[in-house]
Amino acid sequence: MTREAPRAGVLVLTLALAVTTLSLLQSLVVPMLPVIGAQLGVGAGAAGWVLTANLLAAAVLTPVIGRLGDTLGERRVVLGVLVVISAGTLLAVLTTSLPVLLVARVLQGASYGLFPLSISILRRELPAQRLTVAMSVVSSTLAVGGVIGLVVTGLLTRDGGDYHHPFWLGLAIALVSLALAAWALPDRPANATGGVDWWGAVLLGAGLVLLLLPLSQGHTWGWGSPATLGCLAGAVVVLVGWVLLQRRRTHPLVRPQLLADRRMLVPNVAGLMTGFGLFASFLAVTQFVQVPAAAGYGFGASTLEAAVVYLLPGGVAGIVLAPFAGQVVARIGGETTLMIGAASGLAGFVLFALARSLPWVVVLVGLLTQLAVTVAFAALPALVVQAVDAGETGVANGVNSITRSVGSALASALIITVVAGSADASGLPSAGSFTVVALLGGGSALVTGVAALWGRRGTRRPDELADVEAATACAGEWSPVSGIR
Repeated sequence: MTREAPRAGVLVLTLALAVTTLSLLQSLVVPMLPVIGAQLGVGAGAAGWVLTANLLAAAVLTPVIGRLGDTLGERRVVLGVLVVISAGTLLAVLTTSLPVLLVARVLQGASYGLFPLSISILRRELPAQRLTVAMSVVSSTLAVGGVIGLVVTGLLTRDGGDYHHPFWLGLAIALVSLALAAWALPDRPANATGGVDWWGAVLLGAGLVLLLLPLSQGHTWGWGSPATLGCLAGAVVVLVGWVLLQRRRTHPLVRPQLLADRRMLVPNVAGLMTGFGLFASFLAVTQFVQVPAAAGYGFGASTLEAAVVYLLPGGVAGIVLAPFAGQVVARIGGETTLMIGAASGLAGFVLFALARSLPWVVVLVGLLTQLAVTVAFAALPALVVQAVDAGETGVANGVNSITRSVGSALASALIITVVAGSADASGLPSAGSFTVVALLGGGSALVTGVAALWGRRGTRRPDELADVEAATACAGEWSPVSGIR
């Protein structure tokens, strides 16, 4: 017996809250790392593993969770993931031990699988004319939830507040999301057969760990150290071996042909660059505005001011824009929408490079770069859905999620290296280091735009054209007042 499908609005709300849990747990620890280090009595390098452990767990778990959703049914996997996240967050709330906190962050890493599962559910449950807008709304919470996490953390940990407090909020949202999902998500038969290629999952996870570990720790180990170079070389060997293994499997975890498909290359390259741009914007803006004005630049803002004044406007604009971005995707296509978002990101980073001396300009930078991320996140799931059959929706979106994680890790590593490496005797970074960061962020936006242009010139399947035409023809049925009906 299967559960009845809820109204589209309830379904989208349920999945948006689940993805908000993911983005909140991802971002809330970023400004807390110094507080965690001080309160647990560990150095900055050890505290940094609170972020790294979560990222590595996500890399290993996301494609597996996506595939499990395709083969076992999304409802049971979503509920299982939310139970694991809740347990991990409760552990984070209760512990005062760094090793146990790292275990908690590993469990929270399962949250990254919620996004591909959500896209699979939307594709199954909603008609074509409503799918693009719904995916846009759910996808936008990846960026919006991140800003909310930064703001809430700033509020709860100001003046040396206990680092446990933000985790209480994460636990509350995870439990509400679990209850809502248990009530609202329909139970449907699986989309795919063949089970999970566990050996393929082990190899892929090992390769991604070997890739992400030096990206996240290279600034500590040294970029030319044997550990960094050895991990990167090992990642190449293991991932090549994984591709060869997948070619021999009857039911591979990810079809190698899928990775080489032009229609998947565009969203994956764009996902990598968007993840880079997201963290480049977060880190560049928050670090720059907190530099004391006595240094000749910066505004001496607190962590809370950096989040509320300089990042929150972009988050609010993203909430408002998300449904409209979905309409734009339905009308003009994902590639063209990506180009618009890339132009916004490029404008924001160029502005940051050339004219960042006034606070309102930096607010505008945060607005433009975060709007670029919101627009990109609206387009990416639509492009992935166009490229794959229903039985591969979860794993394909899982792979796309990994590209964003790799991009974020790469941005974090490069920006920390550039900014920290330029510090003078007083510990303050040079003004020029922020120009370099702006150029890197602008480069990521430019690559996104070029990839979208290349994809736009490709040839679509006839059934893809039919889907887009159907979505375009019915796009007028939605209005921002009535929502997704």
